[in-house]
Amino acid sequence: MGIIAWILIGLLAGAIAKALMPGSDPGGVIVTMLLGIAGGLLGGWLGKVVFGVDSIDGFFDLSTWIAAVVGSMILLGLHRLVTGGRHRHA
Repeated sequence: MGIIAWILIGLLAGAIAKALMPGSDPGGVIVTMLLGIAGGLLGGWLGKVVFGVDSIDGFFDLSTWIAAVVGSMILLGLHRLVTGGRHRHA
């Protein structure tokens, strides 16, 4: 898959992860998008290492989307732990 496909999957996976894990996050849409992109990569890597499967087969494969969403949820949870729900006030 190309870089554009990775970005698109990451954006959508980040939005899905945010919907599955509602709550207040110290970051906006940009942070969610970046976590989604990184989460897609993390999910693919975990699928390969832990389960020994190539979870990133193609854009329309269910395993690709599941791996991306799970990876995004992991990173979103870690982000919440690290930031502790801090909010920036201007």
